[in-house]
Amino acid sequence: MQKSFTVGNKTFVLDQKKAEQAFQEKRIINGRESMTFNLLPLKYNWAYEIYKTMKANHWEPEDVIMNRDIEQWKDEGQVSDIERWIIMMGVGYFSAAEGIVGDNILHVIREKVTAPELKLVLGRHAHEENVHADSLLYMISSLGINPHECEAMFEDIPTIVKKNEFVTRHSYALRNDVDLTITENKQKFAKNVFLFGQCMEGTQFYGMFGMILSLYRQNKFRGIGEMFRYTLRDESNHIELLRNLFMDLIEENPDVWTSEFKEDLRSTMAEAIELEKEFISDCLPVDSIGLSKTEFLDYIDYIASRRLEGVGLEPLVQNAQNPLPWLAEMMDIKKEQNFFEGRVTEYQKASSLEIESDDDL
Repeated sequence: MQKSFTVGNKTFVLDQKKAEQAFQEKRIINGRESMTFNLLPLKYNWAYEIYKTMKANHWEPEDVIMNRDIEQWKDEGQVSDIERWIIMMGVGYFSAAEGIVGDNILHVIREKVTAPELKLVLGRHAHEENVHADSLLYMISSLGINPHECEAMFEDIPTIVKKNEFVTRHSYALRNDVDLTITENKQKFAKNVFLFGQCMEGTQFYGMFGMILSLYRQNKFRGIGEMFRYTLRDESNHIELLRNLFMDLIEENPDVWTSEFKEDLRSTMAEAIELEKEFISDCLPVDSIGLSKTEFLDYIDYIASRRLEGVGLEPLVQNAQNPLPWLAEMMDIKKEQNFFEGRVTEYQKASSLEIESDDDL
């Protein structure tokens, strides 16, 4: 079917059949290559919907007031050594991990997908990882933590080193050109999407999220906790984005979904769980007020089971229970006031680091 438009002495003919063929050639990988970045018509509508949600959830670290966090950090009587250590481990791990995720999204996943709407939402994903990394710099500078200590933490603490090596070894293998028409290479790419979406962001981030937000519930480090709440909300979108990408990839490439590959993914998650439990034991070597190491270890089994079931795989722990139901409530911030509505009109970003007056305390 053709449609023509006549304007003045010129006639333009549009070929709908050709356009429909271009649409059919949109695929997760090995699809129609085009430099025009033409989003319409959308084939992966879920990607655009997640993109819109991400935009609506935008936040900036400097809009979080850190005065009380600074006061607590400086006053040894307000927080315990173990609570300070949890913050240090969180900053030490995430300052590297967020960059690793963003780098993989840009230089592996976004490079390999071919549909423009997927590139659009993955670009937003990478941008949000930059915001998260920026928030950690803001935390460090606010509290006056020596940045070299953070560098030393992800260079010298074995459980952080092992977690980072676990994901990067699967990332760098796909940095070079690979033939994604070959089943083995498609499986490597699918595993990368699963690893970063369901194992790293979806499971390994959650132990630390839980610990920091447990402190937040106790009115300790509320500014840091607020930034982690908004990070957690972002991560929920990232997990869903990469889950949908993985599921559509498998549907379009059924040759990938072998029994051997399924077991490989379950083994990968098992390794992720083991590393995360070791990390949790370093973060929380002894129970503290409101913080039980056993609960956090059980929570990792629960969250990992959800991630596996979400992509059609058998959980590693049957009937795992959630010992931290309040964590879901921490993420449910859509019903609250908009993040920016609470700001005073004349609020200046620099004031977030100013000392509060006695009247404000």
